Amino acid sequence: MLRRHLIAACLALLLPALPATAQQASKFIVVQSTTSTENSGLFKYLLPLFTAKTGIEVRVVAVGTGQAIKNAANGDGDVLFVHAKADEEKFVAAGGAVKRFDVMYNDFVVVGPAADPAGVSGSKDVVAAFKAIAAKGAPFASRGDESGTHKAELALWKEAGVDVKAASGGWYRETGSGMGATLNTGVGMGAYVLTDRASWSAFGNRGTFKIAVEGDRKLFNQYGIMLVNPAKHAHVKADLGQAFIDWVLSKDGQAAIAGFKIAGEQQFFPNAAAPSN
Repeated sequence: MLRRHLIAACLALLLPALPATAQQASKFIVVQSTTSTENSGLFKYLLPLFTAKTGIEVRVVAVGTGQAIKNAANGDGDVLFVHAKADEEKFVAAGGAVKRFDVMYNDFVVVGPAADPAGVSGSKDVVAAFKAIAAKGAPFASRGDESGTHKAELALWKEAGVDVKAASGGWYRETGSGMGATLNTGVGMGAYVLTDRASWSAFGNRGTFKIAVEGDRKLFNQYGIMLVNPAKHAHVKADLGQAFIDWVLSKDGQAAIAGFKIAGEQQFFPNAAAPSN
């Protein structure tokens, strides 16, 4: 009898805790984001700070921006954190997200082999560099995946007056892969690659490759964040997702972004319009 009373007493203590445990286990959000924020190490640095403050776990799906927007449109996430501003604004206008906010920026760079077959090393004019690469038929590896980086690259080819569809399979090769895989392919085939600077900073398999083109204002790379519209997808964790957005835009979140460095160099520059807290 005593043993039964002890078991009953233990169960009485444990059972009330179960709902709280279940609730705690569900205290997470899914963020659809880009390979650059993941592969650079930014999220590995940033997210534990947010979780420590709020108790909210963040689970990241790192894909190209185009795919991330498609995933968000299907309701497969609570927050969208990407870098293709025109597409983000279209997504908001179509009701896919509640409101878009600038978060941070960095820049793109063109990297290539030390041999520099197109003669573009040291250039600060990316359109002229792209024209030279095409004129020489120098190998170029493109992500070809509708990511923010790929969209920026295509805009530059268009401005350079180069039809890369016609060149596909020749000097112009699409990998259909993320940034790290595309950089590996580029190094393997001695091809120029457009990459965000943070991914390049974190990339370890450089071989003879170095930055060939940088510093052009056309290489500016803006990131934005938005809550997936709960009016379209009732399962969206609006309160938790907004808590993450608010923190990213706050003084603490913006300072954390600024504090992320690789080899002592800042990789992302916060530029939220009106940080708070």
